[in-house]
Amino acid sequence: MKEIDKTQKIDVGALRSRLAALRSTPQRFRLPMSEEQAFALLMAAYQTEVENRHVKFIADVTLANHVRAMAKALTTDRPKFGIMLCGTCGNGKTTLLRAFQLSLNYLSRNGFLQDAGIRIVDAKDVSTIMKDPNTRQARSAPMLAIEDMGREATEVIDYGNVTCPIIDLLEYRYAEQLFTFITTNLNTKDIREKYGDRLADRFNEMLCVITFSNPSFRGLLHNG
Repeated sequence: MKEIDKTQKIDVGALRSRLAALRSTPQRFRLPMSEEQAFALLMAAYQTEVENRHVKFIADVTLANHVRAMAKALTTDRPKFGIMLCGTCGNGKTTLLRAFQLSLNYLSRNGFLQDAGIRIVDAKDVSTIMKDPNTRQARSAPMLAIEDMGREATEVIDYGNVTCPIIDLLEYRYAEQLFTFITTNLNTKDIREKYGDRLADRFNEMLCVITFSNPSFRGLLHNG
């Protein structure tokens, strides 16, 4: 083993370049289009998802703002590696997630993206997925969506051991910089209280947060 010459002056710039060569920097996901194109694609996909449920699609300013925020997050030159849609239930978060999934499928099928599908899992199923060797590999998926985060049990007892499957999953994806999409009825304060400061701080770096403050569409549909 060689010894370092303690009198040698270190060239920090050159050393940093050599260290960087030892680390593979993950390429963060972004849509291969302009913000306007992404907005149009997501709006078309959103309308498709709504009409697929035999519901009349009604565009409004609030929806356009949500879709615009997501289009911007997915096309910026300095993207984060995830998106979180938060707000009360029934106001379009899941529909926008599925519109994103449909958009990815369209782009992949037409050769604009390669193998860019996203798997959607319910937060309540995360503990089962993480425990089963046949499905545990989902944690390493290039793109993963967790729907309704907050409905799951935070702690799970497995053979006497207390585990936190969803926190473990999100910590792993944070460390590996894997694209993660989350929908939740919790606000950012609720998330910090439920999952702790550590994960909440991870989310600040990891996720572009889009807050849905509009009322539930389900009530509007029921009344009208």
